[in-house]
Amino acid sequence: IYIFVYKARPSKVRALSLFSSSGPSNWSKVVSDAEKIVGYPTSFMSLRCLLSDELSNVAVNVRKLVGTRHPLLSTARGFVYDNRNNLQMRGVIVLLMSKAAGPSHAASDALVQDMVSGIYPSQRNLAEITELIHTAFLVHRGIVNLKEWTVSDGPLKDMQFGNKMAVLSGDFLLANACTGLAKLDNTKVVELISSAIGDLVQGIYYESPSYTEVNVCITWEEQSFLSHGALLAKSCQAAMELANHDKEAQRLAYKYGKHLSLGHRLNSDLQPFVKSSVGEPVSFSLSAAPVVFHRQIVGEKRWRQQLQQAKTGGNQLDYSKILAAVKSEKGMSSAVDLCCYHGNKALEAIQTFPSSEARSALENIASAVTKC
Repeated sequence: IYIFVYKARPSKVRALSLFSSSGPSNWSKVVSDAEKIVGYPTSFMSLRCLLSDELSNVAVNVRKLVGTRHPLLSTARGFVYDNRNNLQMRGVIVLLMSKAAGPSHAASDALVQDMVSGIYPSQRNLAEITELIHTAFLVHRGIVNLKEWTVSDGPLKDMQFGNKMAVLSGDFLLANACTGLAKLDNTKVVELISSAIGDLVQGIYYESPSYTEVNVCITWEEQSFLSHGALLAKSCQAAMELANHDKEAQRLAYKYGKHLSLGHRLNSDLQPFVKSSVGEPVSFSLSAAPVVFHRQIVGEKRWRQQLQQAKTGGNQLDYSKILAAVKSEKGMSSAVDLCCYHGNKALEAIQTFPSSEARSALENIASAVTKC
């Protein structure tokens, strides 16, 4: 499958093989190269937070969950080793956007002198805050619904303990982020990031089965922006505000963050559908983009029939049957087309920024969204 994305100049386009692993750089390499441009890796940048007594106690207690299936354990492992470099993506992009835009014409000489590697200290703090907020919500997502608990998940008391740890550690990270946000001393930035936290909460609510079963008023794109795009989009805009850039620069930074996030989400949703082989066990969310688009194409009545046909004797879903149904229609191609669209829009947003190493890195990241 081939799509077209903008190159350095808007007048030129080039074809990229979607989800190709044979391209010049994979996702991990693109993010690693970007980290070198901004000075250091941003995953869990807040060492003040990480080395605190509170989180040290959390780390010790999380070890008690070894042997259970509590999601907090896998989340903690992801912080230590994430081979796809997804955790630090948001912080890296905020720093790259800051460096690509550079100082504004309204910035004083004294303010410019504070820059390190072309980035203001306040922008680095913002990237750290963005990471902490994202991580806090990842931890909170690890809370288990104990009504669905089974013996195979592990002892009930351990699952209850894991839930307490997920709530407390997530709250701790979020509190640190809010404290850092207040120290930026910029009312507009506080409003932007606070609204992004609200968007995250709303988006996660829309993801819940109890909502999706009774309400289809919100589109996949709207829900995905709330739960996956708002934080990065508004953080990129806030980075421009901290450097006193005008509204147009803020709008373009927001646009890049929004479209990149949606493209990245589409890419993740498509992975089980493009990499699965016949006979292999497969698992994916029924809220994944290809499934949602397939559901819209075939209609609610036929979708219910397909779900019923995919159920096994134990009333469990045979995901291979759903996979085959989705591939038989245009739900998957619709997701691919939308991934292409958002990748192009992200690239388009930064073409007015000065040509630089940072802008090239942003372009590479946007291109890698369609290849990783």
